[in-house]
Amino acid sequence: MIKALVFDWGDTIMKDFSFPGPMSGWAQVAWIDGAEEALMQLNKKYICIIATSADHSDTEEMKKALSRVGADRYFHYFFSQKELGYKKPDVRFFIEVMRQAGFESSACAMIGNLYEKDIIGAKQAGMRTIFFNENGLEGAFPLADHQINRMEQLLDLL
Repeated sequence: MIKALVFDWGDTIMKDFSFPGPMSGWAQVAWIDGAEEALMQLNKKYICIIATSADHSDTEEMKKALSRVGADRYFHYFFSQKELGYKKPDVRFFIEVMRQAGFESSACAMIGNLYEKDIIGAKQAGMRTIFFNENGLEGAFPLADHQINRMEQLLDLL
């Protein structure tokens, strides 16, 4: 039974405009379409976790960026590769997120937009995986348990 949802940050919860430096200081920040509506419901039923491998932001910078759109209030735990010491797709990144949040892999689902970074390592760590394929990439994604192209689809899936 899934108890915790682990979300990637850039292009899964907030749009990555690829501006230089930490997102918290960008001139423009925005939600991914449908992410807020989904999180409003999901965080009532699940522990919501956000975990990033962003190069320019540590956990505090990520929280500042999330707060600019009000997204911080939907998450119970926040993790970045800078504090974890591992970067996606390293399986140790996912194991450490689950360990620090206090969940077994069988109780966690990873939601992310990059198959190679978000899905492969999470599946190797024993998590359920949901590939957020907003751009409709073609191909086989065998380690994704599910594939969605709109965040609202999580509400029907979980």
